[in-house]
Amino acid sequence: MDVLQLDVSGRPQAWITTREAAVLYASDSIAWTIGEAACVLRGGTQRRSGLQSRIEVHPIVAVRGSVPSRAWRDIPALTNPKLFARDRGVCAYCGRRFSLDELTREHIVPTSRGGLDSWMNCITACRPCNGLKGNRLPQEMGLSLFYLPYVPSLHEDMILRGRRIVTDQMDFLLASVPRHSRLRG
Repeated sequence: MDVLQLDVSGRPQAWITTREAAVLYASDSIAWTIGEAACVLRGGTQRRSGLQSRIEVHPIVAVRGSVPSRAWRDIPALTNPKLFARDRGVCAYCGRRFSLDELTREHIVPTSRGGLDSWMNCITACRPCNGLKGNRLPQEMGLSLFYLPYVPSLHEDMILRGRRIVTDQMDFLLASVPRHSRLRG
């Protein structure tokens, strides 16, 4: 299980491993947690007390102090897996759902014609539709979009990263996802 790391104000920072979270617990860097302990790590036995050390790792941890963010950007990095997840594996031209190996990143305005490689110019397309459109504009081919592109929010980006997200983490992230997000439906 990965742990969702927040700053002390509750803004998502990164997905970290259970081991990285344990280091934060051990160094007393955790300000607060959300959810029931999802993992218990056991250590050695203390000589004086005879008690075994243990750290209960929660699915969401807020870290004290200033944390250099690995996640906080104005615009999330665009990758094919995140693009395909944003668009739910649905081709924007034919409206059908496809498996990942049948999908491509499609530039609405082709890069050869000045289009940017950006969230607002990229959509998911199946290979046949992408090949049909080529380096033309959709209107030149009589194509229209089944949905519009958008830039994911920070909370959406944390979901789109393709982690195995437990219920507490998903509930926390979805609470701040815009109502119009495709990730809600």
